[in-house]
Amino acid sequence: MFRSHTNGELRLANVGQEVTLCGWVQKMRDKGGMIWVDLRDRYGITQLMLEEGKTDANTLQIARSLGREFVVQAKGVVVERLSKNDKIATGDIEIKVSSVEILNPAKLPPFLIEDETDGGDDVRMKYRYLDLRRNPVRNSLQLRHRMAREVRNYLDSLEFIEVETPVLIKSTPEGARDFVVPSRMNPGEFYALPQSPQTFKQLLMVSGFDRYYQIVKCFRDEDLRADRQPEFTQIDCEMAFVQQEDVLNVFEGLIKHLFKTVKNIEVGEVSRMTYAHAMKYYGSDKPDIRFGMKFVELKGEERDLTSGKDFQVFDASNLVVGINVKGASEYTRKQIDELTDFVKRPQIGAKGLVNVKYNLDGTIKSSVDKFYTEEDLKAWVAAFESEPGDLMLILSGDGDKVRKQLNELRLELGNRLGLRNPDEYSVHWVVDFPLLEYGEEENRWFAMHHPFTSPKPEDIDAMMSGDLGKVRANAYDLVVNGVEVGGGSIRIFQKDLQSKMFEVLGFTPEEAKAQFGFLLDAFEYGAPPHGGLAFGFDRLCSLFGGTESIRDFIAFPKNNAGRDVMIDSPSPLAAAQLDELKIKSTL
Repeated sequence: MFRSHTNGELRLANVGQEVTLCGWVQKMRDKGGMIWVDLRDRYGITQLMLEEGKTDANTLQIARSLGREFVVQAKGVVVERLSKNDKIATGDIEIKVSSVEILNPAKLPPFLIEDETDGGDDVRMKYRYLDLRRNPVRNSLQLRHRMAREVRNYLDSLEFIEVETPVLIKSTPEGARDFVVPSRMNPGEFYALPQSPQTFKQLLMVSGFDRYYQIVKCFRDEDLRADRQPEFTQIDCEMAFVQQEDVLNVFEGLIKHLFKTVKNIEVGEVSRMTYAHAMKYYGSDKPDIRFGMKFVELKGEERDLTSGKDFQVFDASNLVVGINVKGASEYTRKQIDELTDFVKRPQIGAKGLVNVKYNLDGTIKSSVDKFYTEEDLKAWVAAFESEPGDLMLILSGDGDKVRKQLNELRLELGNRLGLRNPDEYSVHWVVDFPLLEYGEEENRWFAMHHPFTSPKPEDIDAMMSGDLGKVRANAYDLVVNGVEVGGGSIRIFQKDLQSKMFEVLGFTPEEAKAQFGFLLDAFEYGAPPHGGLAFGFDRLCSLFGGTESIRDFIAFPKNNAGRDVMIDSPSPLAAAQLDELKIKSTL
């Protein structure tokens, strides 16, 4: 062995021991009579000490030649440090070095390999193998490892079996864009990389494997952002002979297990809300419920407190809705203008923002005073259940659009007011999604989740009769702090109902058979009732790690253009390879 100990394990109890350490040089400090070297590996840092007149001259010479990131082996005796360092676990001891060997010298790194680095994202991505030596990145991957281990521990304890499913599969028209792989042995034909193992895990249920899971790599050729990568990892699960309640209970247990074992946090009750409730009161199907500010309608299905006052903005809108911001009535004109500019950004698209201040002295002032009387505004205050000191912020327009705009404003205020505490966690289910959504441009219905999601049993008649807008899905999403970390559904398991679903989605019987005939055939051989879900593992890791970007929790991620700048991928293929694949180069 090159080493007897790691650089993170020696303590005062080891004083007097002869040890051999290996690692990378973090820092070297030469004070003339004394030399100190910080030696780093993934376990920690140990200080090496050499002294003029006491350390061998050749060893001193080698030590003075060391540079950052040299790989070295050091031998010596553990001694107690005179000047202790309480910032590192080995800070009570150091190694009185007897010999040093350079195992491999190193070029000067392009950025500092320290917690606070001077390297930008592009440089660190290009030299990712160096970035991985930094504590924050290494800690993120260690967190990912612990979470994967605890996922397996929990599911193994409930008799789930881990089964690998194929990576080279068939492209299907529903869902996101596929990555495709040409087949050399079948010219002109292509495999697809799986967006999920959906149909395979359902076939496992038909096979009698009634509890399956897999921590699996999936692929989607879609536009990227901080929480998306072209390849990502899912905790993919399926269960047979279950109803929705069974699935929710098992995976509430998983999320509670992860919080307890990884973060030592007890998650309380996992609440539930319907999709309709989430959209009506939060404007989002993944609301952050760590704080209030539920939406209040001044004009909508329940009431109309705004029409007939010659304010055309409200009169022309089918929805006038707002939020009550506790204790914000003293916001300045500048602060109100900042919020107005925020909602008018192109990404949000609101035309303006109405504000009503319920002042501490009991007076009510608004930006629409010339249209509405004090009595009108008192009715608004009552609807919002406002108290002196509160600020009401109101938007208007078309229903779904304005709710989404108000959701963005609500989250922005949550950030500004410090209400979205990253150390506080709120976990809840959103259930009863619509089964289908209508695409106006395409003039057809699309599955809101995927074509294998079953309708709620009580809505099957509506589906069969063609009243498609009323059909709810037997589906559920798990939301943590406004982030959807997982979702799934009870599946269709009868051939007739699955065929009807394909028909609703615009498949001819021939197209359905060509694309999914294997699944329809399997349903005729005794398919059990089944359901499941998948967690976005990268996203779950980033949530536990307290960051928004999933790239920090992937060893070798792609950049925002979907490129691996370290290995320069994707890249062109040689003409000979293209010829083998019967693909004509476009370059």
